[in-house]
Amino acid sequence: MTLASVRLTRTLRLAILLTMAIAAGTGPAAAVPVRTMPHTETAVLAGGCFWGMEAVFEQVRGVTSVVSGYAGGSALTAHYDEVSTGTTGHAESVQITYDPRTISYRKLLDVYFTVAHDPTQRNAQSPDEGTQYRSAVFYRTAAQRRDALAVMAELTAARRFPAPIVTQLVPLRGFYVAEAYHQHFAERNPNYPYIVIYDAPRISALRDKFPALVKRT
Repeated sequence: MTLASVRLTRTLRLAILLTMAIAAGTGPAAAVPVRTMPHTETAVLAGGCFWGMEAVFEQVRGVTSVVSGYAGGSALTAHYDEVSTGTTGHAESVQITYDPRTISYRKLLDVYFTVAHDPTQRNAQSPDEGTQYRSAVFYRTAAQRRDALAVMAELTAARRFPAPIVTQLVPLRGFYVAEAYHQHFAERNPNYPYIVIYDAPRISALRDKFPALVKRT
């Protein structure tokens, strides 16, 4: 299978996913903000299609849940068909709930910047293009903002990437859960061409670069 054969246009990708949703008897999920559970903290990160981001962070020790959703726009337009137009202000994002006693926010950012996505791509990631696929850290607290700035400065000083980091750093105004058929997509569809080509290598990179962070099976 060639790379070109799996480069789905936004329209075709939307059509396929909506067909899957109808077949499963599910429609778009309600845009409901997710609350932090006791004794845990949350991080909201965007870096291209949320399938891959979710798949990577679900493998990380100390992470108790990962939810695919939308951040950066209004609750009224937090639905896949509207977000896919690139006009709603949303970014496909993941909300990561984690135990800070096991893993720190900064360590999550290390994974985010170095294996979960390419922070040098502006409004795009892998084959996907549009502002909904932008790289963005949606910080909840001043401490999260400071950590993100520090990590980006360290990576830049170390010349970790061949191009400048373009990740946006913006306050979180709301996180809205994506439709049910998007949740745990990679886990449920490991042989889906998009997952095999673009997301499986990210999980392999996590295991290679951060073996101590990978959950034991």
